[in-house]
Amino acid sequence: MNSEVFEALALLEKERGIPVDFMLDRIKKAIVTACKNSYGNEDCVINMDPAKGTFEVYLRKTVVEDISEQGKEILLEDARSIDPTAGVGDTVGVQLNTKEFGRIAAQTARNIIRQGIRDGERGQMLQEFQSKHQELVSALVERVDPRTGAATLMIGKAEAVLPKSEQVGDEKLTEGDHIKVYVVDVKETEKGPRAMISRVHPDLVKRLFETEVPEIYDGTVEIKAVSREAGSRTKIAVLSHNPDVDAVGACIGSRGARVSNIVNELGGEKIDIVEYDEDPAKFIASALSPADVVSVTPAPDGSHACRVTVPDGQLSLAIGNKGQNARLAAKLTGWKIDIKPESGFFGEEAK
Repeated sequence: MNSEVFEALALLEKERGIPVDFMLDRIKKAIVTACKNSYGNEDCVINMDPAKGTFEVYLRKTVVEDISEQGKEILLEDARSIDPTAGVGDTVGVQLNTKEFGRIAAQTARNIIRQGIRDGERGQMLQEFQSKHQELVSALVERVDPRTGAATLMIGKAEAVLPKSEQVGDEKLTEGDHIKVYVVDVKETEKGPRAMISRVHPDLVKRLFETEVPEIYDGTVEIKAVSREAGSRTKIAVLSHNPDVDAVGACIGSRGARVSNIVNELGGEKIDIVEYDEDPAKFIASALSPADVVSVTPAPDGSHACRVTVPDGQLSLAIGNKGQNARLAAKLTGWKIDIKPESGFFGEEAK
């Protein structure tokens, strides 16, 4: 039976990742509780040796001439059969057969061990999530709630929920899909560790580019800013630290292969890759891509606001559908952008 206990613990460690030492500690606590419930004595010695497969429990009792507490005392004659040198007032260890524990004590011990398994799994889950904090991870869609659209995902051996609000656009996730998600945060709750995961977070795009573009991963190209309206469009500003490397070209890849992989992962979301520049005017002009910019005039009061002039025929392109292009450019640069056509608006006085 002893060897079976250790085999079961080794299997538990292999299948669920719960360390054997962690469970041995919980089993010892369970035995102490069982001794207290069965004998009214929690002074016990527990010897466990996984290597030898030995498992022994000794209840320490005081040697007396007359017993008043059966669970805590032992007669001198009985004590000397264990230790011939024992005398009255000494303490000896009486080996127990754990099968003799009372039903309630055994049930309590089982509950403590089960709780130990749950705590071990929670610890493993927390560790797994924390190791992936603010990282891009691959996840398997285990099930999708038909009512709320929330998807339950498996990330390694841990489970997490991707709410509908954190899914890209109108994407339809189905059981068995493999998707990429971003671990925004990890929280310890009463129900266990919980990972806050997302597919709409701007850093998801950042991590996807780091995965696809070696020049970003090794630091040659730096992502300076990302602005995103998930499911629709993203703008990403990049800067090369090597004059021989084109930052935008590196992100696009040969025949657009690199950016196309990211677009596919995001269900067709459009991605504008623009070059970052320390000069705000040049950066703002790039950020309004694909529209051409004639001039950028910063506000005279020194605030992060500017007036951008574009060719007459490109006003709608610069502003974008429902103002999206201008809005994303403003988020990307951190500037308030006022766009006007080159010829001015009708009725506007020339200055």
